[in-house]
This record gives sequence, C-alpha cells and structure tokens, in this order.
Amino acid sequence: MFKAPRLDKPAVDQPTTMLKLGDAASAAGKAGQQGDAPARSEGDAERTSKFVALRNPDDPANRKPPQAPQAAQATGAPKTPAPGPKPPQAPRTGVTAARPHVGPDRTTQQPLPPKPPLDLLAELTNTPPPPETPLRTTVRRVKIWTPLVALLVIILGVVQSMRPLPAPTLDLTAQDSFTFDGGKPQIPWPESGQAALDVQGIGSFGSSGDQKPVPIASVAKVMTAYVILRDHPLKSGAEGPKIKIDQAAEDQSDAGDESTVYVYAGDSISQREALKAVLIASANNVARLLARWDAGSEKAFVEKMNAAAKDLGMTNTTYTDPSGLNNTTVSTAVDQVKLAKAAMKSPAFREVAAMMSYNDYKGVNHGNWNHLVGHNGVVGIKTGTTTSALGNLVFAAKKEVGGETRTIVGAVVRQPDVGGGILDAALDASDELIRAAQDTLQSSTILKKGSVVGYVDDGLGGRTPVVATKDVKAVGWGGLTVKLTFDADELPHAAKAGTKVGTLTVGDGGTSGAVKVPVALRDDLVEPGLSDKLTRLG
Repeated sequence: MFKAPRLDKPAVDQPTTMLKLGDAASAAGKAGQQGDAPARSEGDAERTSKFVALRNPDDPANRKPPQAPQAAQATGAPKTPAPGPKPPQAPRTGVTAARPHVGPDRTTQQPLPPKPPLDLLAELTNTPPPPETPLRTTVRRVKIWTPLVALLVIILGVVQSMRPLPAPTLDLTAQDSFTFDGGKPQIPWPESGQAALDVQGIGSFGSSGDQKPVPIASVAKVMTAYVILRDHPLKSGAEGPKIKIDQAAEDQSDAGDESTVYVYAGDSISQREALKAVLIASANNVARLLARWDAGSEKAFVEKMNAAAKDLGMTNTTYTDPSGLNNTTVSTAVDQVKLAKAAMKSPAFREVAAMMSYNDYKGVNHGNWNHLVGHNGVVGIKTGTTTSALGNLVFAAKKEVGGETRTIVGAVVRQPDVGGGILDAALDASDELIRAAQDTLQSSTILKKGSVVGYVDDGLGGRTPVVATKDVKAVGWGGLTVKLTFDADELPHAAKAGTKVGTLTVGDGGTSGAVKVPVALRDDLVEPGLSDKLTRLG
C-alpha cells in the first residue's frame, strides 16, 4: 500500500528508483530528439526519473484540511490563507505522460469499524471444531445429558425418601388349618323330630331331621330375653331398672291354660327378676309385660324379634308373639342353635339360664322346668312344651378339655311322648346328645411355644418373624378340620423383640369358645432403611 505525498511540501521531482516503463521510454526518446543535444547524449542507465504521485495533490478530494489556528500560532508560522483550487494544468510532456496511471489501485471503500475486544479475542482463541466422529458424538451427548440425569436422580431420591411408609401387615406362615385324627364320631340323634348340636367356637356335629319350620312353644322366650338384653344390657349381677306391673299382667296371672307367675298391678319388679320369670318359670304373662315395657306394644316387640332373627341368619323362623304360645310362632332346631350361641354371649343371660330356681319379690320359689340344669355341666337354656308343639328344648353344657372350658349348644324340637311325657322326651334326647359331645371332645397341640407362625411385612421387602407366646392347642373331634387365622393389632414401623403384634385364633373367631393365642416379635422390628425407601416402586 502506497502513501500519498504530504501537501505541505513543494511538489517537486524527487529522485526515486527508476521504473522501467516500456513504451514510455520510446516516447521519451522521440521527445529528446526535438530537445537539447545534451539530453540526447544521456544513456538509459544515467537518466533520472521523476516521482509520479499516485494521488494528485491538487485534487480537492485528496487535500488535507487546514491546520487549526491554535496549531499555527504554536509553531510561529505566519498565517497565510489556504490556497484555492488551481486551474487544471496541461499534461506534462515527459516520460510519465504516456501512462496516466501507474501502480496499484486504491479502493474508495471506507475502512470497517474496529470489532469489540471480545470478538477479537474469540477470533484469536477459537479454533475450528474437529471433524465429527461417533465417539465425539457420544462424548458430547454424555456431557449434555449427565447433569440432567443427575438432577432427576436427586429429585427422585428426595421424593422417595419423603414418601410415607406403607402400613406393615401380619402374614401367617404356619398351617392355616388342622385336622384331628380319627373318624367322624357317632352322634345319637333322636329318632323323630329335629335336632342340632354344636360346640361354641369349634364347629358343628351336624343336625338331624327335616329342618322345616314347626311350632316351638316357650322356646320362643329365648328370643324375648335376647332382645330385652340387647336393648337394655345388664352387667353381671346387676338387677337393672324397675318395671311396673300393669293390669294386663295381673289379669293373665291366673290363666289356667298356660304357665304364669302371680304378679299384682302397681307392684314393681327388677329387669333381672322379670328375666328369671321368663327363662326359669316360663311365665307367659311376664314375657308379654317385658314386650310392652320395651317396645310399647306386643306387636311392635314382635317386629323386633323377627328383625333380630333375620340379623342372626335364622331364615326358617317366624315370631308372632313374645311367649311362644301361638302355634304360628315357628322355627327349626338349627335356627334355635344360632340364637342360643348369640344369647350365651351375654353374662346376665348365662347367669339366669343356669339357675335351678329363684324366689320372686313375694318370696315364692319357682323351679326351673329344665331339670338337666345343674347336672353333668348343663347350664341352660329353655324348655317349651304344648300339645301341638310337643317337647322342645334348647340346651347348653360345659366341658373342660385341654385346660380350656368349652360350651356345647344344641336343640331338640318336636319330641313326642314315649311314656314319660313330652317334656321328659325332650330332656332325655338332649341329655344323650350332651353326653356324646362331651365324650367326643379332645385336645391336640398344634404349635409349641416359640414356634414361628408368621412374619410382619414392612411393605418394602423386610420381614420380621413372629412367634407364639404359648402352646397353641385345638379342641375338636375325630375328622374335624379347624382353621387358624391371624388378627393383627395396630402394627408399628419399629418395635422391640417380644412386642405383641396380633392374635392367632384356632376355630371360629367370632365366638368366645375359639382358642386365642397372642403372637409377638421374635426379633426387633426395624424401620426400612434409606436404600429400601429409594428403590421402592409401589
């Protein structure tokens, strides 16, 4: 790139390196022939060249602006007006006149503004990317996705660790049933009528006869007492509220065709005494009195009786009166056993039904029509006899087996007179059934104390064994299969070894006669660790 001469110097020829210009030399030779002779005598090597400016200093576009006045005063130079534009001169006749323009061209484009320092630094430091390869692509993707995946893992870990723990469960690993050795026992079922025999909490020996609804006479009073105690529970030994005797109860006292006790209008008897009159003396007039006292009317009370029968699953039973005197009050032996097992859960009912006699509020003694009570472990329940219903009895008896007391519950319905009366027929048939059941019952140890019977599952894969706290025994008879079930307590997430966590039940868990053994943790129950919390899926 060439610089133009400064304008403040005189525009005179300056010696410079000779440019050999070809055709220009020929033109100069011709011009020399017309000039002085000395000029013609100069050789090519001795010829001086003239400086040819690349830019015309007289061109206004190339002229520098005049210096400021302050600069002129500082240098002491006299102030002279700036020269005006010179008139165009005729081209000089010389060597350079043959070529109007020599040397590189200068562009008229203005220079670009300087770039920002950061861009300049980027140009200096950036290097072109290396060629793309599968390995470089993989590495680049790993660099991009690794932080995102790490962030997601951290978020997931926090969420997993903060989630509530699942509720622990108690699972049974021991056998879920047990069958007694031996064949099925032979039960002396009555030849006529109906019968049914169960052991509360264990199972049923079965039934005999066609289980069709038949009149049951005063056995209906079992439902009367059951509803009264359900609506007005009595604690053990308590007498309960006073019941005022109305005129209807007094009027029915001397009815000659039904069982009653003498009561007088205006007097009061306790709820317990009224129950004694119904279950022991079989007083029809007091059964009706209780119905009116409880429901306001006998009709309303009968509706309660039928509703209770439905709740107990007594599908072949219909009550039409609270005493059972009506022949339209019908049931079956199987249905009456269902009712008896429910009624025997009440302490007050058991206490009254097991009495051989009682004294009323007037001091009169009344004996139990069930002559089996007080003998051979018999503890109730209720007789019922009429000429149309024949002999009927719902009974209960105790038997101690394997250190546990079991309750035998049964019923005989419509037993005919075989020489000693219909009541004796029912009592005799019932006595045979009771003795057979007592003789058949046996005890067997299913699990020893300390045996692992299951485990507590923490829901995340952790299992803590649970053991029986004492020997697990079952009561039954040959060929009987009893079930083993777990009833869990409220299970913690952490507990010490020996903590009770549930109950192992052998038999029918819905009754008081079932065998129940507490189970406890063999080892410490530990809350799931962080790794288990982080890896759980559910």
